[in-house]
Amino acid sequence: MSTILFELGCEELPPKSLKPLRDALQASITEQLTAADITFDSIKAFAAPRRLAIQIQGISDKQPDRTEQKRGPAIKAAFDAEGNPTRAAMGFAKGLGIEASELTTINTDKGDYVGFEQTIRGQATTELLPAIFQTALDNLPIAKRMRSGASRNEFVRPVQWAVLMQDDTVIDATIQGHQTGTQTRGHRFHSPDYHNIAHANDYEKLLDGLKVVADFDKRQMLIKNQVKALADEVNSDAIVPQDLLDEVTALVDFPIALRASFEARFLQVPQEALISTMQADQKYFCLTDKTGKLQPYFIFITNIESKDPNQIIEGNEKVVRPRLADAEFFFLQDQKQPLFALTESLKNRVFQDKLGTIWEKSERIAKLAAFIATLMQQQGHDINVDETVRAGILSKADLASSLVGEYPELQGIAGTYYARLNDEPEAVAASLEEQYLPKFSGDVLPQTPIGICLALADRLDTLVGIFAIDQAPTGSKDPFSLRRSAIGILRILIEKQLPINLVALVEQAIKGYSDAEGSKIAKMGDTFTQVMAFLNSRYRAMYTEQGVSVDTIQAVQAINPHMPLDFDQRIRAVQAFSELSQASMLADSNKRVANILAKSEVSVADTVDETLLSEPAEQNLYANVQQAQTVVQPLLEQADYTQVLQTLASLDEPLTQFFDQVMVNSEDAALKNNRLALLKQVRALFLTVADISELQL
Repeated sequence: MSTILFELGCEELPPKSLKPLRDALQASITEQLTAADITFDSIKAFAAPRRLAIQIQGISDKQPDRTEQKRGPAIKAAFDAEGNPTRAAMGFAKGLGIEASELTTINTDKGDYVGFEQTIRGQATTELLPAIFQTALDNLPIAKRMRSGASRNEFVRPVQWAVLMQDDTVIDATIQGHQTGTQTRGHRFHSPDYHNIAHANDYEKLLDGLKVVADFDKRQMLIKNQVKALADEVNSDAIVPQDLLDEVTALVDFPIALRASFEARFLQVPQEALISTMQADQKYFCLTDKTGKLQPYFIFITNIESKDPNQIIEGNEKVVRPRLADAEFFFLQDQKQPLFALTESLKNRVFQDKLGTIWEKSERIAKLAAFIATLMQQQGHDINVDETVRAGILSKADLASSLVGEYPELQGIAGTYYARLNDEPEAVAASLEEQYLPKFSGDVLPQTPIGICLALADRLDTLVGIFAIDQAPTGSKDPFSLRRSAIGILRILIEKQLPINLVALVEQAIKGYSDAEGSKIAKMGDTFTQVMAFLNSRYRAMYTEQGVSVDTIQAVQAINPHMPLDFDQRIRAVQAFSELSQASMLADSNKRVANILAKSEVSVADTVDETLLSEPAEQNLYANVQQAQTVVQPLLEQADYTQVLQTLASLDEPLTQFFDQVMVNSEDAALKNNRLALLKQVRALFLTVADISELQL
């Protein structure tokens, strides 16, 4: 057993790709070693700005020998009547480089054949590794490869050196056009020269001494600890998004965190704008107080251990000041007119060529949001319809602001700031930011009633409009993010416990595209059908992500509930039902009932004639069905679907006895039809919740 070290030295690798490149390299090498039957104790990947490396410890020196069995022609074809080998047998033996006399007999279920077992010697690991590493590099997820100078070798950045060692010995190879050796390079500024690696086990320790923390995760932990320590000194919390942390980690070999400050006057600007420019442009970590309010500090990571850190701090403060001043200028410029005045320019801004302007969309949002607000009001929610309309009209106003023009990610957020400055009602102001929630899978939902109305109205309006102009998502293409919008609609209605019918919402959204001149939607019926089908199809994506089984989702979809909250309650009920001991038998019985009813050549009656129930088993089933109907009815009115299915589980034994003891397809037509009617009632009871026959238990 030995240790293998591979390192590829490059010009600075793209920081956003460094971590994925490291993970892909390790995964590919692990997969190839496993496929080649080369064992090892551990494998560790390293990634720093100028290097990707792999260290494999306890690796076997060679592949194990293996025995392969070669099967030739059947015995009858391999030997003639006298037992002499035929041309077929001799040809098979010649192909293996042996004599026909060395052939053995292989016994199989399909007869006897001639064959031969040969031992394949395992190759030395050092012979296989160069190709394994080169293949792994060739398969890295690199969007655009480049060539350096006259070299025809392509990689994400120009390659400068390559190391490939077994313990203290070089494995001679050419990788990415570079001859492998034992020399690496340290920090670009602190240790720029080549340094010899004495042993593959010394790699990480050697680089630590050369001011390179090669372990990505270790380097990241150093950054997190330093940032926290500096934030604690000013009683603040650092904002450390994982994507930014990964990028900063990929930018430095030897991280040194420093804290700087900016003028407190900039804090009058929406803090989201300041945070955005400091994170995106400068890669800074911003600081907030314990309530989340931005503080006039930021932390940055330098790649140099400076003798005078203050110079670096002052330089960063000087760089960030103009960027913050720009945000301040845009913010103050926008305040020269009220938010409502910005809506005027929306009349000339196109939302979509066939669907009109952003102003027209705002009007549609206002009408649809008011409709939803009225429904919520009827359900007991405290919501002002007039304020909802006002919020709808203002919903897209900030798209015309200078601040959003410079920082598009502040849409909605800027509107909330300006609405508060204009003394708009707080319910209106808060909703302008909330209309865009949820922004991604698992994101928070709008909290205020008006915010909920705007979020639903905006998504429904876009969904209906885009389907109406035949630009529905296809395959992986979804330029208007309709899939995300649809799941957002379902999540809001479910998680906010809103018993609102999707049919009503989609119909109202379609009506919103009509005015005195007619409708922008040519085929209203087709649009309605397509949008409803699309929304229903999103249930599967949403629930499978939560770990709900596909058959459970299909069981509920089979009865096509139009209210998302109701759909969710049924899903939870079916999940609970699936855990019951009777569930499997009842699912099978429901399949059987469904098949019997489907094959009926006559229309099955809804009522059962008690006088025709001649068998004890059918009398017992009927009595249990009658009792279940009585118990279930009030439960259905309360939408207590879990208890409904718990009640119907009692039909397990009567239904089993019925099928065991009663001939449904009796020669007596009256008996047959009456028994079908009984099964129809059984089927109808279960369908009040879901189609249990869809379950695969």
